[in-house]
Amino acid sequence: MSKKTPGALPSDVRDTLSNSISGVASELHTSLPSLQAVAAKRRLVGRFRVQGIAFGLISGISFGLFGVISGAYLESMPFIAMAGLFAAPMVASAICDTCSTIWVLFFNLARGAGKEILRSLRTFPGLMAALCGFVGGPLANGMLLVGISLAGPAYALPISALCPVFGALFARIFLKQKLSIRILCGMLICIIGAIVISYEPPEGASSLFYIGILCSLIAALAWGAEGALGVFGMSMIDSNISIQIRQGASALITLLVIVPLVAVGWGALIDVLAVPATFWLIALGGLCTAISYLSWYASNCRVGVATGMTLNITYVLWGVVFSLLILASMITPQIIVGALAIMVGATLVSLNPLSLFKRREI
Repeated sequence: MSKKTPGALPSDVRDTLSNSISGVASELHTSLPSLQAVAAKRRLVGRFRVQGIAFGLISGISFGLFGVISGAYLESMPFIAMAGLFAAPMVASAICDTCSTIWVLFFNLARGAGKEILRSLRTFPGLMAALCGFVGGPLANGMLLVGISLAGPAYALPISALCPVFGALFARIFLKQKLSIRILCGMLICIIGAIVISYEPPEGASSLFYIGILCSLIAALAWGAEGALGVFGMSMIDSNISIQIRQGASALITLLVIVPLVAVGWGALIDVLAVPATFWLIALGGLCTAISYLSWYASNCRVGVATGMTLNITYVLWGVVFSLLILASMITPQIIVGALAIMVGATLVSLNPLSLFKRREI
C-alpha cells in the first residue's frame, strides 16, 4: 500500500479540478478579444458622441454670428431702399446662399470630393438633399431674414429656435427616433427660454413686428422638417456632399425663382453687388452659414436630430453675445434669463448630468 500525504487530494479529484481550471482559463482567453472589442466600441461611441456635441455647439456659434451680420447688412444701403416686404431679405438670401455654396465647394474640392458631388446628384438621397435646399433655403433661411428685417435679430432668432420641437416631432414620426424624458425636459426648457427672450416687443417696434415673428415661426417649422429630411437624405451619401447639394439647390431656387417673384428682379441684386463693402459682409455671412450647416448635419448624424437641433439653437445665446460685442445692443434681464435657460436646456439634452458624478471604469 502506498502512503498518502496528509491533506493531499485524491488523484481523481485533482484531475477533475485541474481540468476545470484549464477550461476556465481557456474560456477567459477566448473571451478576452471580445471584451477588448466591447471596450473599443464603447470608446468609439463615446468619441462619436463628443464629436456630435462639439459640432452642434460650433453650429450654434457660427449661426449666431450669421444672424448678427445679417441684421447689420439688412440695415445698410442698398437694402433699406428696396421696396416690398420680401425684396431685401430674399435678395440677401440669394447672395448669401450662393456665397455659402462656393465656400462649401472649396471645402469639398480641397478634400478631393469633387467627383462625389456629381455622382451623388444622381441618387435618391441626393435628390432628398436638394429638397432640403428648398425647405431650408428660401422657406427657412429666407423667412428668417424677413423676421430679422422686421423684428430684429434679438427677437427673430429666439422664435426660430423653436425648430427642435418640430424636428423632434418629425423625427419621431418618420425616423422612429425615441425621445427620453430628459431630452423632452431639456427641449421644454429651451423653448421656455426662447419665449422669455421674445415675449415683449421692443420699444418703438413697427406695426410689422408680429409679421416678422410669424415669419420666424415658419422658419422654425421648415428647419424642423429639414432636420428629419436631412438625416434621411444622408443615409447613403457623405454629409459634406449632402450640404453641398443642399446649399447649391437653395441658391439656384432663390436666384432663379424667388428673386424674380418679389418684383425687384435682378436689378436689386446687381445694386448690391455694386457695393463691395455690403457684398463682402454678405459673403462673410455665407461663410458662417457654411460652417454652421456643415457642423449641424455632422452633429445630427452623430447624436440624432433632436439633440443636434437643440445644440444648434444655442445660436440664440451666441446671437445675444455677438449683438452686445458687435452691435453694442442693450441686453435686458429677460434676454439674460432666457439665454441661460437655453444653455441649461441644451446641456440637459446633450448629456445626462448624473453621468458626470458616476465612477468611470478603467
